[in-house]
Amino acid sequence: MKIVNNQLPSFHQSADILLVEDNAGDVRLTEEAFKDGRIANTLYVVNDGVRALDFLYQRGEYTDAPRPHVVLLDLNLPRMNGDEVLQKIRADSEFERLPIIVLTTSEAQHDFVRSIVPDADAYLEKPVDPDDFIDTVRTFESVWLSVGWVEEQEE
Repeated sequence: MKIVNNQLPSFHQSADILLVEDNAGDVRLTEEAFKDGRIANTLYVVNDGVRALDFLYQRGEYTDAPRPHVVLLDLNLPRMNGDEVLQKIRADSEFERLPIIVLTTSEAQHDFVRSIVPDADAYLEKPVDPDDFIDTVRTFESVWLSVGWVEEQEE
């Protein structure tokens, strides 16, 4: 995990996490890692950029969705790519303090991602090996959630 912006918001015991990911295998591995972590976080999943914005703005089928404390955002999404989603979120003052962690596919992609996605708070590499992927998610959970880098959002 590479931290881009290490501001330390207030401590939060548990978090609602929005995972924006279209790869079913990565979703399954992420769910497994969070479940095995045994920290009281709730993972919500949408599989494209349009649904991500609907979730955040509580539109359509997501009218009762909670406001997430953090967003894990894949860049390669159908309907609206992750960079466009991030730009729309960051353009809205309502979400200016919402931590957004961009998911990348390789270490080599980090510098590229940092140059095209400057508004991300951090980025996580999605390893190819399933065990490494689970370890990455657990590291995210322990660093961003357990030590309190995720700010409690007002309801």
